[in-house]
Amino acid sequence: MAAAAPPPPPTPTPSAPTGLPESDNTPVGYPLFTRIRLATPADVPFIHKLIHQMAVFEKLTHLFSATDSSLSTTLFNSPPFNSFTIFLLEVSTNPIPKIISPSFTPIERIIQLDHPVIDPEVESFNQVGLSNVVIAGFVLFFPNYSSFLAKPGFYVEDLFVRECYRRKGLGKLLLSAVAAQAVKMGYGRVEWVVLDWNVNAIKFYEEMGAKILPEWRICRLTGENLEAYRDVV
Repeated sequence: MAAAAPPPPPTPTPSAPTGLPESDNTPVGYPLFTRIRLATPADVPFIHKLIHQMAVFEKLTHLFSATDSSLSTTLFNSPPFNSFTIFLLEVSTNPIPKIISPSFTPIERIIQLDHPVIDPEVESFNQVGLSNVVIAGFVLFFPNYSSFLAKPGFYVEDLFVRECYRRKGLGKLLLSAVAAQAVKMGYGRVEWVVLDWNVNAIKFYEEMGAKILPEWRICRLTGENLEAYRDVV
């Protein structure tokens, strides 16, 4: 009589779920897709709204007189980086469609956030044809010159990120894009000014390695005082 077959091995007890992703490649948190690109004349309405919000933040709305028309007339009259240049910051919860720019290769990054961003102005900053892509900030800069270095540089006139997108590294991303372009072109420096009461911005710039120059003060002629020199020469 043949021996009986051995009993099957016991089925392993299933382990309790851990709640952890099964793969290290599973995204954690809320990804925010970002892109920095060159602004175009079609972006002027967004640029105007961003500049106005910046004036409100800096408590300088009494100096704000720009319009869509005046911005359209004065911007985009020269090739990028030869004169006034604007980088726009775009964000989306989905991958942003690719674009090709002969003058500047867009910079794309994915930022992992712990919480989703609630943007109360999605409709105002949403781009036509890109339903899930919004404008979150901008930086405006132009060439200047250092006689000490005997090299050109960039002067950053405006750097602004909308309130709901702040403290996420996006301002650093914008400023870094300007610095990277300066290095690419062999320029000697990037400089800008900061309001003395904006301690958060001062700390942010210092952490980036920027040197604050308290011994320098801005001198400005504008309005009637500037017009007074119309017939001097």
